[in-house]
Amino acid sequence: MPATLLDHYLAKKLPGYRPGALSTETVAFAAALDTLGAQLPDVARLVLAELRDQRSKLKLIASENFASPAVLLAMGNWLSDKYAEGSPGHRFYAGCENVDVIEQRTADLARALFRAQHAYVQPHSGIDANLVAFWAVLSQRVESPVLERLGKKTVAELSAEDWEALRVELGNQKMMGMSLDAGGHLTHGFRANVSGKLFRYCSYGVDAASGLLDYAHVRERARAERPLIMIAGYSSYPRLIDFRKFREIADEVGATLMVDMAHFAGLVAGGVLQGDFDPVAHAHIVTTTTHKTLRGPRGGLVLCERELAEQVDRGCPLVLGGPLPHVIAAKAVALHEASQPDFARYARAVVDNARELADALRAQGVELLTGGTDNHLIMVDVRRYGLNGRQAEAALRASNLTCNRNVIPNDPHGAWYTSGLRLGTPALTTLGMGREEMREIAAVLHLVLSHTEAAAGPNGPSLAKFTTEPRAQSEAQARVAALLSRHRLYPELDLE
Repeated sequence: MPATLLDHYLAKKLPGYRPGALSTETVAFAAALDTLGAQLPDVARLVLAELRDQRSKLKLIASENFASPAVLLAMGNWLSDKYAEGSPGHRFYAGCENVDVIEQRTADLARALFRAQHAYVQPHSGIDANLVAFWAVLSQRVESPVLERLGKKTVAELSAEDWEALRVELGNQKMMGMSLDAGGHLTHGFRANVSGKLFRYCSYGVDAASGLLDYAHVRERARAERPLIMIAGYSSYPRLIDFRKFREIADEVGATLMVDMAHFAGLVAGGVLQGDFDPVAHAHIVTTTTHKTLRGPRGGLVLCERELAEQVDRGCPLVLGGPLPHVIAAKAVALHEASQPDFARYARAVVDNARELADALRAQGVELLTGGTDNHLIMVDVRRYGLNGRQAEAALRASNLTCNRNVIPNDPHGAWYTSGLRLGTPALTTLGMGREEMREIAAVLHLVLSHTEAAAGPNGPSLAKFTTEPRAQSEAQARVAALLSRHRLYPELDLE
């Protein structure tokens, strides 16, 4: 008797078909590509080319991963066609009954997984999640007191003069976050981002000698600046953060503590970060993406204390457009997957692999910021190779290792060329790699970088061009291929 709906259908259509001859995933993605190819063959070819690319190159980008076929398929359906502005039970469009159930289910899963008092699952990205959080705090800390003082219930009741005064006050608050070169993120108050245009920004950094957070310095800066919002979190800091200490500092200066855990949410979900290192247990409000260590679709979440729930749930229409119900469904799948015992083992392996990779790199003489890692990422200073980050990134990519260049503290090459590389183990761990593979990857990284030279320019070494010794590059490519032949991406998917 056919085991699945797919087997039942194919048995009816194809005489002699054997149940299980084709995986459900193969049929699903092949059908999707055929349907796409009937309209835009070139785009269908490029989608398939991306699968081949990811199968043939080692993914060491700390902010990327591989979502499960179930997560990917959850995004490709008719939920995409539904407008659902508002929130479950309070929509501005009719016909949202199914979306309501899906969104509530997703919020329930997020709340249970992270042990949060409230979860908002609509943000389309990490920056959207941060915008929702910023405005929720501004609404609670600035707008609501003004309305109460003036005896008004909504901003619509304010006079033109009062409204202008409130707008000035809302746009003149202070935010404190980790400086960009110390490991912070663009969305934490930097001028190029809307957060830097909305808030008056002040920062804290790391100790110049150790590269580690100095909590006494953070407290000193907070006392001097008295920010409304204090942000903890990072995009390129390879150590753990003590969120209990951050909450103590925030409470002391009257700040709302916001944690951006976009990078390490999977480590929280998997139980690797607990106690003082669990941001949800200490922050007033927490934001995250869902696609990095959490291994879900590209999107965001906001978790918060009950006191902020009402403001957070106004993300649409405050700063978000219509929610993406198909992506919310995929978030539900990812959150369910992250609640399983296998995910906890995965999260622990991500950290174990990062430490093993760091140890192996150090054994090769590679210079690491802070001397190693406690989380999923590693920061490499490539200047000892006579390269900048852009050259190192390109040389490794040509050798089939994909990573990204990254600014480091007091970087002489700035944020475009940089002096650093950021390496991560989430995707490698999803492929099932372990300690032996980390040691081999470290050796290949060193092989490529030690056989790459900056090309000469008209005024000295070029900042963009380089040459890699051909035999070293060929050897690196062969060793990468050997690794990936033993750890195939989506082995259940047969499209080649």
